[in-house]
Amino acid sequence: MLILKVISRLLDYPTVELFAAKDELVAIVEKTDELSQKNRTELVDFICQLTSRDIFDAQESYDLLFDRGRALSLLLFEHVHGESRDRGQAMVDLMNVYKTNGFEVNSSQLPDYIPLYLEFLSEQTPEFIEEWLGDICHLLTMLSERLIDRECYYSVIFDALIDISGQEVDRKEVADAVKQEERDDTVEAIDKEWEDKEIRFDDPMVGDCSSASGIQSSKNSLDPNTVHQVPIKWHDADAAEVSGL
Repeated sequence: MLILKVISRLLDYPTVELFAAKDELVAIVEKTDELSQKNRTELVDFICQLTSRDIFDAQESYDLLFDRGRALSLLLFEHVHGESRDRGQAMVDLMNVYKTNGFEVNSSQLPDYIPLYLEFLSEQTPEFIEEWLGDICHLLTMLSERLIDRECYYSVIFDALIDISGQEVDRKEVADAVKQEERDDTVEAIDKEWEDKEIRFDDPMVGDCSSASGIQSSKNSLDPNTVHQVPIKWHDADAAEVSGL
């Protein structure tokens, strides 16, 4: 699915090559059948707005947005497993799915990096794509609402992915939860995150899960008991829907 390749590039770090490909990207978005007219228009506007900026300003804004704090991390398992030990095994499982389906990872990024995940999905069948995007639809909605709350135009990228997934989401519930969150990208929040903490031998182990579903919640994550979420399911690599790929 070519539109997923486009979205993957748009969500990755801005480059001169990306800016130079503006017309090609716009043409692909305008012709795609996988998006509603509303999302096509918004995505084209996003491309034009992004590529009209100075490249260095765009790169700096990107770093401040996605690499400062965890709330907008582009690593899926950052939001699912946090710092728990389950995160490492999830990485291994996802990488095995990539390999089983003939997807070669030529990147220094972790396998759960969303642009890489989208690159993988772009080579799969429409049914596979809808199911796997559906698995992370609650995360895409959360990220979109956090970006909307910060009045950031990158939200349209996640809205486009939700559109492709075909999932119905309760945006109001997620938006209300996001408004209750504390920002983790302020200087004060970052200082607090890195400050030395007292070592206590009676503290629970890092890998302990705080919810019955097995997802570890953090102060920067939506409460899985408040928002209707489904833990990411990494499907069996040899399942019928991926055979022959």
